[in-house]
Amino acid sequence: MPHDPALLVETRSWFVRTLQDLGAAAHEFTAEPPFLADIVFHAQQAAEKALKGFLTLHSTPFWKTHNLEEIGEQCLRVEPTLRPLVDRAGPLTKYAWKFRNRGDPDEPTRDDAERPLALAREVFETVLLRLPPDVRP
Repeated sequence: MPHDPALLVETRSWFVRTLQDLGAAAHEFTAEPPFLADIVFHAQQAAEKALKGFLTLHSTPFWKTHNLEEIGEQCLRVEPTLRPLVDRAGPLTKYAWKFRNRGDPDEPTRDDAERPLALAREVFETVLLRLPPDVRP
């Protein structure tokens, strides 16, 4: 069954913004020194936007939240096979707020930033595989 064109545009916009967050995070690795706190923030944002894009296409309303566990549970009602990914992505939630205040002595390491970014890419790619090609950016 074809989707409403406006719904496709709205869904695609979530994935365009996801790509922007992934791109920003990758670019921040090129700074000297790398902006590690910003990388993990963008990783969380990318995973969040990918999941919200998935919900959008399925006309599933969601709260204005950064909690990936909550968003992920909504996704699981639509697609239970996402369980392993949602379980692994949930801990990214803390990066929506952690490290956002400068001067925090607890900065992430390079490894601490690479893992969340790789996971955010996996969330993006896995969700896209479950959607029709016409919503892909």
